[in-house]
Amino acid sequence: MTDPISDMLTQIRNGLASGKTEVTLPYSKFKFELGRMLAAQGWLEEAAEVVSGDRKSLRLKFKFLNSKPAISGLKRVSTPGQRIYAGADALPRTQGGFGATIVSTSRGLYTDKQARKEHLGGEIICQIW
Repeated sequence: MTDPISDMLTQIRNGLASGKTEVTLPYSKFKFELGRMLAAQGWLEEAAEVVSGDRKSLRLKFKFLNSKPAISGLKRVSTPGQRIYAGADALPRTQGGFGATIVSTSRGLYTDKQARKEHLGGEIICQIW
């Protein structure tokens, strides 16, 4: 597992494609914050930390609108082999503003809209629509 964020996004993509209502993945602070951000933005129903024995895991419940998933696409932008950074004025818009670009800034994770408002740039983590 060289890129845990790509693995997380792939598990979400595969879970949605197979019709599951939730996925469980290994816990990390970054993945938990990313899941909470997606839940706060309305892409997921819930992101919860689950403790079983001495191991933590992350449970993501999918949100459905009229029996269709709220998430129709996910894309990893910055990878461990090629980091992609952008300033506040150069942050990309996803699907003409209908999606969200997740940016890791010096103040934590922000969406592209929030980062532009706060005049913050950073590493572009992923895009969701």
